[in-house]
Amino acid sequence: MAAYRWKSFNDEEEDRPEKPRRYGVTEMRGPHYSLFSRGVLEDVFESVGQFVDGLKFCGGSHTLMPKTYIKEVTDMAHKHNVYVSSGDWADQMLRQDPSAIKEYIEECKRLGFDTIELDVASLGLPEETLLRYVRLIKSGGLRAKPQFSVKFNKSDIAFTGDRAFGAYVIPAPQTTEMVEDVDLLVRRAERCLEAGADIIMINADDLCRQADSLRSDMIAKIVGRLGLEKTMFEASNPKISEWFIKRYGPKVNLFVDHSQVMDLECLRGRNLGQNHSSLLGRSYFLL
Repeated sequence: MAAYRWKSFNDEEEDRPEKPRRYGVTEMRGPHYSLFSRGVLEDVFESVGQFVDGLKFCGGSHTLMPKTYIKEVTDMAHKHNVYVSSGDWADQMLRQDPSAIKEYIEECKRLGFDTIELDVASLGLPEETLLRYVRLIKSGGLRAKPQFSVKFNKSDIAFTGDRAFGAYVIPAPQTTEMVEDVDLLVRRAERCLEAGADIIMINADDLCRQADSLRSDMIAKIVGRLGLEKTMFEASNPKISEWFIKRYGPKVNLFVDHSQVMDLECLRGRNLGQNHSSLLGRSYFLL
């Protein structure tokens, strides 16, 4: 492990404890648009692995990779005390055959995944089915991480108007119209946590994709209701990471690109002063 003059997780005054951490988690985006070689991943883990808590396969990328390669990557991550998340691998499989969830869980276990992520918007799951999936993942010995977006299909939002007790409500016709409903996001996320989900992933789209259009009111409601420890936000660029650290401190859980890991750790550091702009964009701080 490289020595970092400005960082020691053994110090009681540091921003968060040594791995494995329950808060202040940094999850790193893995192979997506480009294919990482084992050598590149090894370099990342060797240089900044102390600051990486999790590795996430994105875009269903591992469906195109040999299973032997995936197992080598997950073993490498575990060697550095990094958990591995399935990302959205489940989407295509479960859309084609929702009953395949048990086989999917077993396959993830064989390949060395620790966490199964369920993209609620992409899968279009009824709420009770989502909760059943969460329970099955937990009973299979893995961590469950539902991912929510602040936008929902209008036809999925329950009717709340006045009606007689026991009256039949005609199902809303399917539509492509999407509406924002942060209260619905929170309610469904709370039910997932009650069912055993370990953490809730919040999609950046329409919430925190760009710094100049960040929805601080919605983020505050999500954090206030679910708690900082039980939520993880996607930070699509260093400016978003900086906003989260300044607003919620170093204990916020963030999902970032592998190229942003060191910048994020500098932002989390307590002894770097108020202005981190001189650090953004620099790649290495190894001494």
